[in-house]
Amino acid sequence: MAIHPFKIANYRAYWTARVASQLAGLSMVVVIGWQVYDIARETMGVKQAALQLGFVGLAQFLPLLALTLVAGWIADRLDRRWIVRASIALEGVCAITLAWLTWRGLVTLPALFGVAALLGVARAFVSPALQALAPNLVPPESLPTAIALSAIAWQIGAIGGPAMGGYLYAADPALPYFVATGLFALALAGMMLVRPVPRNAVERRRGPFAQMIDGLHYVRRNRLVFGAISLDMFAVLLSGATAMLPIYARDILQIGADGLGHLRAAPAVGALVVGLWLSWRPLRTNVGAKMLWSVVGFGVATAVFGWAGPVMPRLFGPGMIGHDLAPAVLVSLVALAALGAFDMISVYVRQSLIQLYTPDAMRGRVGAVSTLFISSSNELGEARSGFLAALIGPVVATAGGGIAAILVTALWARIFPELRRARTFDPPENVEATLNEEMTT
Repeated sequence: MAIHPFKIANYRAYWTARVASQLAGLSMVVVIGWQVYDIARETMGVKQAALQLGFVGLAQFLPLLALTLVAGWIADRLDRRWIVRASIALEGVCAITLAWLTWRGLVTLPALFGVAALLGVARAFVSPALQALAPNLVPPESLPTAIALSAIAWQIGAIGGPAMGGYLYAADPALPYFVATGLFALALAGMMLVRPVPRNAVERRRGPFAQMIDGLHYVRRNRLVFGAISLDMFAVLLSGATAMLPIYARDILQIGADGLGHLRAAPAVGALVVGLWLSWRPLRTNVGAKMLWSVVGFGVATAVFGWAGPVMPRLFGPGMIGHDLAPAVLVSLVALAALGAFDMISVYVRQSLIQLYTPDAMRGRVGAVSTLFISSSNELGEARSGFLAALIGPVVATAGGGIAAILVTALWARIFPELRRARTFDPPENVEATLNEEMTT
């Protein structure tokens, strides 16, 4: 019988560090977005403020784009624990810097963009190292459960962190940064408790650049992995609603900074409920089809959220609390909760397929490619949302993006039949032999 990952001290410390760092980093992302929009709105107007939100996403994405190949290669050559530790330390420096600037009333747009870029640098290195480290901490028979728990940890931070940031910012603008600093310290302490793990043999027959692009070649040739990663990239790139939440909270739903916390918390509720269910009853059959349908659900929920603000008051009038937008707020919260639930299923299936179908010697480089695709969807999705909102308005940009995600899913189901045919998470019998075959063809 497989031992539960939480019974392994190394994995417990790793999981704690992952949750804490994700909560801290992504709570900072939402606060940075709010501050950028708030400052730009007062000085430049609403349209230019939306444009600045796009530039925030771009500032985080460009460092990752430049460093992806290097970060993946380093994750397969050096001690992954120290890569994670150094990256978390850099994120902690960013947090305390913004905490001090905000507390002193000195925060500016250049400071916010500069910190966003540094967070992009840290993410470029920490993501592939974290993904590749998890399978080293548990025995093979415990790996599927460990992957599920890692996906839950990521989702808790990815959705719960921004919710936390919104609530703390409503209490005091500097508070989320101080809390993030403490969480990064906790994450660093957790990683320091992870004892040494076996390292891969370093390949010396080929040069560093050839080894760097191996990750790209492997992803391109493994159609199941490539289909799963690229589907997520295009779906979220087109339908990303989270970048628009500051605009919805302030100008469409008119619920302010504390309302932004409610909007950010709603996906967390949906994701956590589904995550707990998956940890108790993991998916075992038709995993590819379930991932495809979850992305369709993600698109539908995004479209409903996008239209709720302008449409619901016209349909139902004032709500129970006498506010014209009360029904719209309720529908928006439900749609965002559904969005988080569907996203949790997609993340769970995608991460499981990637890690189980990738040899350990390649996990750093494949993880870096996966991070680049995910960042393309998240950060470039924010840039797309900001630019498109400035051009055609946030409602059409958000709702139209949800419809586009549905169309992309239908297209990917046809282009990558391997996704439809993926029945279980069982990898090839000898994934290392698969690697050798891929690298020699």
